[in-house]
Amino acid sequence: MFNFHTLSGAAILLLLGHSAWAQGPVSGTITDARSGQALPGATISLDGAAAAVTDASGTFSLPAVAAGPHELRVSFVGYQATTRRVAGQPDAQQLSLSLQPADVLTGEAVVTATRANERTATAYVNLSREELEQRNFGQDIPYLLDQTPSVIVSSDAGAGVGYTGLRIRGTDITGINVTINGVPLNDAESHGAFFVNTPDLASSVQDIQVQRGVGTSTNGGAAFGASLNIRTLSVNRDPYAESQNTYGSFNTWRNSVSFGTGLVGGKFTFDGRLSRISSDGYIDRAASDLKSYYFAAGYQQKNTMLKFVTFAGREKTYQAWDGVPEAVANGDRAALEKYIAFNYFEGADAENLRSAGRRYNVYTYDNQVDHYQQNHYQLHLSQGLGRSWNLGGALHLTRGFGYYEQFRPDNKLANYGLPPVVLGTAPNTVTITRSDLIRRKWLDNYFYGATYALNYQAPDNDRLSATLGGGWNRYAGDHFGEVIWARYASTSSIRQRYYFNDARKTDFNVFAKATYQLLPRLGLFGDLQLRTIDYRIEGADDDQRNVTTRADYTFFNPKAGLTFALTDDQQLYGSFAVGQREPVRSDFTDRPADDRARAERLHDFEAGYRFRLARPVAGFSALRGEVNYFYMDYRNQLVATGQLNDVGTALRTNVPSSYRTGVELSAAATVGAERLTLSSTLTLSRNRLRRFQETVYVYDQDYNILETQQFDRRNADISYSPAVVSASTLEGQPLKDLRVALLYKTVGRQYLDNSASAARSLKAYQVADLRVRYTLKPAFLRELEFSLLVANLFNQRYAASGYTYAGLYQLADERLVFNFVNPQAPRHFLASVGVKF
Repeated sequence: MFNFHTLSGAAILLLLGHSAWAQGPVSGTITDARSGQALPGATISLDGAAAAVTDASGTFSLPAVAAGPHELRVSFVGYQATTRRVAGQPDAQQLSLSLQPADVLTGEAVVTATRANERTATAYVNLSREELEQRNFGQDIPYLLDQTPSVIVSSDAGAGVGYTGLRIRGTDITGINVTINGVPLNDAESHGAFFVNTPDLASSVQDIQVQRGVGTSTNGGAAFGASLNIRTLSVNRDPYAESQNTYGSFNTWRNSVSFGTGLVGGKFTFDGRLSRISSDGYIDRAASDLKSYYFAAGYQQKNTMLKFVTFAGREKTYQAWDGVPEAVANGDRAALEKYIAFNYFEGADAENLRSAGRRYNVYTYDNQVDHYQQNHYQLHLSQGLGRSWNLGGALHLTRGFGYYEQFRPDNKLANYGLPPVVLGTAPNTVTITRSDLIRRKWLDNYFYGATYALNYQAPDNDRLSATLGGGWNRYAGDHFGEVIWARYASTSSIRQRYYFNDARKTDFNVFAKATYQLLPRLGLFGDLQLRTIDYRIEGADDDQRNVTTRADYTFFNPKAGLTFALTDDQQLYGSFAVGQREPVRSDFTDRPADDRARAERLHDFEAGYRFRLARPVAGFSALRGEVNYFYMDYRNQLVATGQLNDVGTALRTNVPSSYRTGVELSAAATVGAERLTLSSTLTLSRNRLRRFQETVYVYDQDYNILETQQFDRRNADISYSPAVVSASTLEGQPLKDLRVALLYKTVGRQYLDNSASAARSLKAYQVADLRVRYTLKPAFLRELEFSLLVANLFNQRYAASGYTYAGLYQLADERLVFNFVNPQAPRHFLASVGVKF
């Protein structure tokens, strides 16, 4: 098993080339070109890799820059990035650089309004474009976040292409608020954000901020575990063209071309991208065919920016949602035979189970696919109003439509509103009530609205900053099903529609937030949000039940925090925030009208210490770290307790009291002007339901309920919430243009339900990846890069997600538990060639 000694050995290998190059110090000061004030927190990159961060006085130091030419880049949110050519030499070099405020940033006023900073007293991580480029091999966005604190990622197909899962602090994507340029991405009904619908979006992203906990007020659904604030490309003043081409295991391909005109006539910019990603997937038949585009056109004049952004994705993925029976994944032949016997598998289906192994997929119909397209349109206006004010606004429209197709053997015709088929003549008639058929379940929706933010910054000082922002959003979606083929068609017509319901949801929010520097070292933060929701459903669901619903909610979410600067490099912070969210669609459609789920409420306490040293300390050229404590206290959290409705659908139930608490540790150290960097995160947490009643059904072999058992559970572990999560990256530069990184991830045991039963859990796992990048800058190109990712380097057999049937099954006086897991691919690779003009 991979361990710390292996990591230490890798560090020694990466250091071999360290002394081979002459080195010299480079230091400098970064200021605002308009006011002359220092810019603390600006990022200094050397040859595309983050190397230092300016301290409170705006200074930085790179004590050992290798001989030869280098590109030094300075970036800071809200300012135009600047580059400078430097050459490593024995003599000290002192730079003085000024950054111009950015006149054009995609929705910058709105993006800034929903982002955290060091004065908002909360836990967050910023990922720059350079960092995203280093991690991007065409996998889904969650995989680019894998090394950030408290994150767990998974893939249905096993290798990061297609449907992927993301959890932060044990909370899945339905509790993670996601915005793109301040516009909500989460589905208004399910609360999910499906990154498969925006493939290769990372290639058009400027940066991502991950806020953990409730965070600051934002647009869209509530952040119950975290929020992702994604900003697409800002203005590139110089023209460019790029191409990324990747090939890897499981016949995975990624082809992407991007371009930008730079500033045309000093006022106009145009950027675009076309991408295609395809993969056979690790799981059998779990193929993906993903296509996407991005286009932005901007206009600027003095303090005015107008920008139109559109991006879209079209995905066709073979379904791998059902996972793999645990007995198959573990190679347990005895348990597998019991599973086959209990479920009456025979013939080709039984042979598929016995022979497929970890790559098993229950579906064999050749078009068992999910086929969906999502188009996004955004129009952003940013207007400067003197030195202290700026106003931002955005109009947006998201158009989504598509279906998933299923082959359904031996289904009752009555379930599709069809009468029996009578063959023959009396008295020799045969009545057919069941038929094999193929159905499609459609979703056809529109999501549109407006967001805005009015920002204030006190002139000539930074003591007070304030924002008034919010948004109005409207969702309209049709849900319906069609039978497109049946062996016995009865009275059906072409595309027989067997259910239909439509949903309408209006979401309005307004927030006011401010930071105030009360004393030179003491800062205050306040944030108040009012959110109202009007949700309606009319019609019948796929089980023919009437799901007509009307629900209204009003939430008031206050937040407050304190920051205290121990020194220019060290800070203490603490905050309290309230988050509330409405139930998701299934909580309405699956429950009877007289037993409606209640809204959830979260009280989030955060406290921490962070430091950032940009000057040399004890042999390190840069050193930073953070310790964050969190206590998330839930009221009426909705969880699975085993309860079913009258047609056997699993229900989520409000649990009166539950909590998550823990500590998140993160640190990063750089040795010798980013020649060797080590970053690491560790989360230790306790996640408990204080008390709830678990319902367990016992079934016979025909799935009839034999009995129902009730268990009082106290202090039970919350499902999918491991007590330990860690991530480490060791990266070095053994040769001038070669960077090698070793990434290591550990995840503790995850329970598949809330019973805290080891029999219904995923084992802890450790997985390592190797990343290599070799960059050339020939005279005829801006950059030529060859990169390689070897994932699951030590060939671990593990599953990152799964589920369990909410019951026990009786077979020959033996009770069985059926778990299903999503096995992740063994050792595999992705190799990429990137060209920049």
